[in-house]
Amino acid sequence: MPPLHDHAGVIHLHSAYSFDGHVDVREIVRAARDCRLDFLMLTDHGTLRARDEGLEGWHDGLLLIVGEEISPRFNHYLAFQIGSAVEIPEDGDASRPQGYIDAVASRGGFGFIAHPDHGGNDLFHVKHYPWQDWSVTGCTGMGVWDFMTDWQETLTGRVKAIWCYLQPALVLTGPKPETLRRWDQLNRRGKFVGIGELDNHGTRRRFLGLTVSVFPFQRAFRLIRTHLLTERPLTGHAEQDIPLLCGALRNGRAYIALEAHREAKGFSFSVTGTGGTASLGDECRLDGSSRLRVRLPDRGRIRVIRNGRVWQEAAGTALDRSLREPGCYRVEVWRRVLGRHRPWIYSNPIHVRPGTAPAA
Repeated sequence: MPPLHDHAGVIHLHSAYSFDGHVDVREIVRAARDCRLDFLMLTDHGTLRARDEGLEGWHDGLLLIVGEEISPRFNHYLAFQIGSAVEIPEDGDASRPQGYIDAVASRGGFGFIAHPDHGGNDLFHVKHYPWQDWSVTGCTGMGVWDFMTDWQETLTGRVKAIWCYLQPALVLTGPKPETLRRWDQLNRRGKFVGIGELDNHGTRRRFLGLTVSVFPFQRAFRLIRTHLLTERPLTGHAEQDIPLLCGALRNGRAYIALEAHREAKGFSFSVTGTGGTASLGDECRLDGSSRLRVRLPDRGRIRVIRNGRVWQEAAGTALDRSLREPGCYRVEVWRRVLGRHRPWIYSNPIHVRPGTAPAA
């Protein structure tokens, strides 16, 4: 397999087109360019106005892809590549999301369960917005690490909240354990793609007598990103590049990274064997020469998860192990910052199917 092209971007954010958004799309795009992002996937509530008004496409090196967040009281869903917005009927039962999941598919699109374990914050009067109906089918995947879910749970006191606001990257704890457990379970049944979410609105709040933005996009874009890996480079033509990136996302060629302290480009995860090389989101067959390899752009604590359990660990910039068992393998990386190991990278899995490898 030739080297894959790594594109860093942000999925799930809101502009002034959302009822609770505050920032013009053009200002958001400028902030993304300043942060050296490659793409944004905008998800305003219940609307595709940014696309309707001609804003989808390339903006001086930044590709804007316009999707929608379908957002009844619970069971929020991120939809992409849909021909028209999906609305929740006022007389419909929004607690049963299978209807709008099917509506997204009928429009040729795909979607992700958003912030599945969002708990809200009682102290700051933030409602909880979890996903409740796990009987649904037809989803491409789910949010695995949501910035707002993680950050809001650190706000356990008003004084502490000041520190959490000033240094968000130092208080994030990573995906919730229950979210990872569910994601691993779903991937054992079949491919279920994991994404990182930002869910930023540029919200303005009164705090200690001052009006502050929580968070300015210039700051938020330096936090949780999703990287998409493509087999060919972007062309600069939106009609080709949007399907290319969306195809990589649908196939699970993606990893999530907290990049406030160190960018993650240079990360790779693969399984090689006589049949070739498999990367994130791929399926391959186990054989007698199968090896799992992880490479990092900087030192970290590498943990390989197999079927939801820790399989191998190593510290450094690489891990290389022979494979003897099939399973669903994914990677977590923690990086030491200011004396503590902090969450850095979470990969989508490689599905290794039974093959010809001898027993250990």
